[in-house]
Amino acid sequence: MAEELALLVADVFEAAGALRRAGEALAGAEGQTQARWQLMSVVSEESLPVARAARRLGVARQGVQRIANELVRDGLAEFFDNPDHRTSSMLALTPSGRRALEAITARAEVAHRAMGEGIAQADLATLRALLRRLTEQTDQWAEAEAEAEAEAGTGTGAEAGGAKRGSRSRAATDRLPE
Repeated sequence: MAEELALLVADVFEAAGALRRAGEALAGAEGQTQARWQLMSVVSEESLPVARAARRLGVARQGVQRIANELVRDGLAEFFDNPDHRTSSMLALTPSGRRALEAITARAEVAHRAMGEGIAQADLATLRALLRRLTEQTDQWAEAEAEAEAEAGTGTGAEAGGAKRGSRSRAATDRLPE
């Protein structure tokens, strides 16, 4: 079982790389990057502070802040006051940002139909369920390891914190190219 899981991990990384390259091409055709596409997608359903958007994407806040600043500079997003937190502004798409996201999403829908040609919808649903289960179990394992290291005094701050990943909204995840 461990060997099969190791092979699956290699396959997932290979698939992720192929999908990342395809995502860059799709976003690039609309003058964007995949990272900008992902951030626009995450804040398309609801305005979010950058830190929460970063958690949903499972990446560092600093990188998301840089991309958010670029989107604002380019008129695709805007910051506005957060009623719940004075120092953490909310990020929202502008009408131009929504149009850019819609254009990329339309391209992605065409690409996804081509990529999924010949794969039964039931097989895709089963694969998604298995990948979600594997992700959940991996996160649980990582959290337990971080807790054990923290108790033993061997973990670092980030590891001991057991940061949760993979908490993207379903609506945002459904539009991501991964």
